[in-house]
Amino acid sequence: MLGFADRQGRLRVIEALELRARQFRSREDSWPFRLPHEPLDLDEIIRRALDGQGAVDRDVLRSRTVLEFLWDAHIWELWAIALPSGILLYCDSDGDETRVLASAKRGNPGEADGFFLERLAESRGELFGIEMSGPAPDRVRSSIGDRAFLADVFVEMFEGTPAEAHIVDAASEGIVQPAPDAGGSERRRPAGDFREHVTRWLELVLTAPPATRRQRRVREAEAAS
Repeated sequence: MLGFADRQGRLRVIEALELRARQFRSREDSWPFRLPHEPLDLDEIIRRALDGQGAVDRDVLRSRTVLEFLWDAHIWELWAIALPSGILLYCDSDGDETRVLASAKRGNPGEADGFFLERLAESRGELFGIEMSGPAPDRVRSSIGDRAFLADVFVEMFEGTPAEAHIVDAASEGIVQPAPDAGGSERRRPAGDFREHVTRWLELVLTAPPATRRQRRVREAEAAS
């Protein structure tokens, strides 16, 4: 439970994030997200908001974790902050830095989470100013339970990259093999065939809630907006 000073510090950070989010801008290919000019250093925002008065652990800002990639000695997380105004801020952490990537204002947070994963995958991170590269993760955790949706996301994200060969080998053998390094040779396969491998790979590496509903897609929501 947060003490009074901690609550006041958290409030100052939330107010600073609200001000920053108002400066984000949309792009033609970013719906429904608004973006900063470049990813924002969350720790720097916290330091400036507190101005030397106390400390706020960024985990107390976290509403939920959307996606985790885990390797033996590394973890990458995508997570969200829910602001009082109804704005969702999407952040990522890789052990070295934590960045604010985008904002969205949606009535259904789970729907927005799926939209973010779609935009992330189709641009391989470029839309949000990050790079999705290197070997496939050894373990994946997701807040989204729709396995067919996740398979589509990871096909888009990994096909034609060094991670593809690792996914194919792991799915074919039924175990997760050590991944090739990022400079390894790429192995190309038809998209349909690779999707089958991704589906099998997810059965091996994925931790996610039960699939209780179909995840709505960006193209469906954008057409209806």
